[in-house]
Parts: sequence; structure tokens; C-alpha cells
Amino acid sequence: MKLSKACALFLPLTSLLSCSSPQVLDVRPFHLREITAEDGEDPMIVGEQRRRLHGAIGVNEQAQKLGYYYTVLWDDSGSGPGEIVFEYQQGSTGSRVKKLSHRIEAGQSSGRAEFSVTGGEYLRDGKPDRVLAWRCRLIRDGREVASRHSYLWQ
Repeated sequence: MKLSKACALFLPLTSLLSCSSPQVLDVRPFHLREITAEDGEDPMIVGEQRRRLHGAIGVNEQAQKLGYYYTVLWDDSGSGPGEIVFEYQQGSTGSRVKKLSHRIEAGQSSGRAEFSVTGGEYLRDGKPDRVLAWRCRLIRDGREVASRHSYLWQ
């Protein structure tokens, strides 16, 4: 009897504690290393691989799609114009930071942006040039609202 009362009090508290506010900025990286899927590969990974290779007909076209893909989701209360800025460093470029950006229209409070390092940026002399570190920032009205970065970003 006492246990059921304790559970009745404890369960609502845990549900309140487990609820958290959604992240303003979420980055989902994916590294497409090979054209063909390995046996026993996770079905979600195989699906993502097929989605990224969709439309590439020949082996050369498929090889140009190998690389790093970053899906950025944002959800903030801002209403002004802004941009998502994605910065990264590669092994062959040393400390040089490369930058990609995606404009956000005024009034757009949530959305999705895709960034990729593929083709000539990824394959150098037939060998992959790894992305070593990255940072993604959400900027609204000239100020940084949110930021996410990889472990190695400095």
C-alpha cells in the first residue's frame, strides 16, 4: 500500500523532470564513406546512404557525393532575418577555417538547413580529406542566438 502511494507521487515528478525544452540549434552529422552498404548495416544508415546517393547514375557521380553531410535544425523565437553559419576545418588545410551559410527569412522561426563537404572539397588526389572540427551558429539581427560545435573545435 505504501509503495503504491510512493509510486503515485513519484511518477508525476519524474515526468516533469524528464521534460526539457527543445534545443534551439541541433546539428546531425553524417559521413558517407562508401558507395555500397556493408552487409548487416543498420537500416537507418542504409536509408540515409541511399538518400544521399539518389540521382547519381554512374560510379563517378556517386564518388562525387561521398563526404560529410550536416543537417541543421533550428527552432527559436526570433522573427528578424538571420543566418545559419557553418564553419569547418579539414586535415589538409590546417588551421584555415572554411565557411558555409544559409539565409533565414524574416518571420521564419524554425527550419532545416543542409550543409555538405563533398566532391572536390572532400576528395583530394583521390583520397578523402577529413573534416577535423566544425562549429554551427544561429545568428539573428547581428547577434549569436545559439551555437553547437564538435569536440575538437577551438
